[in-house]
Amino acid sequence: MIYVLLSVCCSVLVGVLIKIARKRSVDVQQMVLWNYPTTVALTYFLFRPEIGVLQEVTLPYLYYLPLAIMLPCLFIFIALAVRYSGIVKTDVAQRMSLFIPLIASFVLFNEAVQVRKIIGILIGVVAVICSVSWRNHEDKPNSKNIYPFIVFIGMGFIDILFKQVAQYKNIPYTTSMFLVFVGAMIFAFMILLYFSWTNRQRWDKDAILWGLFLGLFNFANIYYYMRAHRAISDNPSIVFTAMNVGVIVLGSLVGVFVFKEKLTLLNKIGLLLAVISIILIAYL
Repeated sequence: MIYVLLSVCCSVLVGVLIKIARKRSVDVQQMVLWNYPTTVALTYFLFRPEIGVLQEVTLPYLYYLPLAIMLPCLFIFIALAVRYSGIVKTDVAQRMSLFIPLIASFVLFNEAVQVRKIIGILIGVVAVICSVSWRNHEDKPNSKNIYPFIVFIGMGFIDILFKQVAQYKNIPYTTSMFLVFVGAMIFAFMILLYFSWTNRQRWDKDAILWGLFLGLFNFANIYYYMRAHRAISDNPSIVFTAMNVGVIVLGSLVGVFVFKEKLTLLNKIGLLLAVISIILIAYL
């Protein structure tokens, strides 16, 4: 379970770094886009993707291209969600996106319907609504709290696409990951060039350094999660449950006690329902 713990810590640290960087006046939008060179380099050197196999197969561009575009765009929305809604609500939105691919598996891929999973999904919907409050500290509607919902939807569709990539057996999954990250890096640089051209925005040296460092934890989250599944291959539901519940719990503790984020009673109920939903979906 040490790999699960490391993955949980790295996942939460991504939000923590974004929060700290913003307080230090780092351009967070540039920062999150600069994480991809580190992710690409680490994927190449640690996973050793089989590039040669690409000459013999047809690439599933239908999955690769949307992932390459959505990953950097969603990272920007994650940064906005952390800024305006806090680490707690952003982590819940990311983790509860798991039931979007579950719904897709029932509707699109004809998976057998299981009552406990349907109950878990319904509880999860309520959990997201309760956790991601639509009000600010003055108890007034806050339109910027839409960002966690965008993260919630975006992460769900990314999960569906990654599952489709994993099922494409002609290319090793680690090679597919490498290609997706390379595509995401290229698109991220296109976004950076667009910002520079349209807004006369210079590249922030601090954002580059913070972004490269952020990429280390972003990759480590994925790396240790995969190692955990290999170490406990006979019971993946334990890894799945521990990872998602762990991020929600640790993210909540860090958000409340370190960054003094305020949670309403409704938010706290949402956190509890989120944990119950994950356990119903994955473990019972």
